[in-house]
Amino acid sequence: MVHPTTGWFGATRLKTRHLLLMVHLYEQRSILRAAEAANMTQPAASKLLAEMEHLLGVPLFERHARGVEPTWYGQVLIRRARAALSEIGRAHDEIAALASGLMGQAAVGTVVNPGTTLVPQAIAELKRDFPDILVKVEMDYSRPLVARLLDGQLDIVIGRIMDPEGAAELEFEPLADEPHAVIVRSGHPLAQRATLAHADLTDYGWIMPPEASVLRARLDAVFLEHGLPPPRNLVETTSLPVIIHLLRHSDLMTALPSVAVGPYLQTGQMVQLPIELGVRMDHFGIIRRRDQLLSPGAERVLQALRATARKIYPALAPSAIPPLEPRR
Repeated sequence: MVHPTTGWFGATRLKTRHLLLMVHLYEQRSILRAAEAANMTQPAASKLLAEMEHLLGVPLFERHARGVEPTWYGQVLIRRARAALSEIGRAHDEIAALASGLMGQAAVGTVVNPGTTLVPQAIAELKRDFPDILVKVEMDYSRPLVARLLDGQLDIVIGRIMDPEGAAELEFEPLADEPHAVIVRSGHPLAQRATLAHADLTDYGWIMPPEASVLRARLDAVFLEHGLPPPRNLVETTSLPVIIHLLRHSDLMTALPSVAVGPYLQTGQMVQLPIELGVRMDHFGIIRRRDQLLSPGAERVLQALRATARKIYPALAPSAIPPLEPRR
């Protein structure tokens, strides 16, 4: 059994080079290749790994003929190591930004709907008052965004907490849900129909999210519930620009919140088909790491997101989002 005092004392003696080697071992699965990536000799890498295992009192990697594989203990340390190294890198970038005259920076991840409404509007508001804050935005599905948040690569995510793993480390402020509609180009053969059934939707190709996504599972389930096989003529993509281009130049259809393509609907380039698809996603919201102290720049972005959310989602309970803090 590992003595808890020894494990805690050992953890405090870990250095950056230990953490870097852990990440290289995880990526390379070989002590030799990890040593090369870390610019050290194989004996030095083996000694460093043995030193870590001695400090923590647990095996971090299993050795076998093909290389090394992380143990459960190793996986925990690797995840924390990546987050720590990412934070160190972010600190370097932020100091450089401050030194060059910028006021700071923030990295935001967002799912599609708020990525086309809430996030750009909030950033536009922020830039009016704080033009020197650098804001980096990534758009993806919730699972990979939350993983990058836990790894320290993002400050804030606008999305959903889909998995219990890591959920205890997160704070969630609900914003709104996402009813999905069937979207097609204005000249689509189904666009002139007054009413439609789910069976009518199976004769055309679909733009779908990847199989691993929650939205894909719910779309497939809707067809199955109506006694229909899920569409098989598919294009899989997570890129909104690609989706929009495919919709405008083909008879493909997709399921999106109508707000995500609002400008195209308003100009008549796209239409929402007259059918209740029956697909809703859980509430998305603002997600942060519970133990993270946001930088001044990221804190400004968070305040802008909260203030803009109150304007866009009026049905949001007043207590759901903390009030905007006064600027100092």
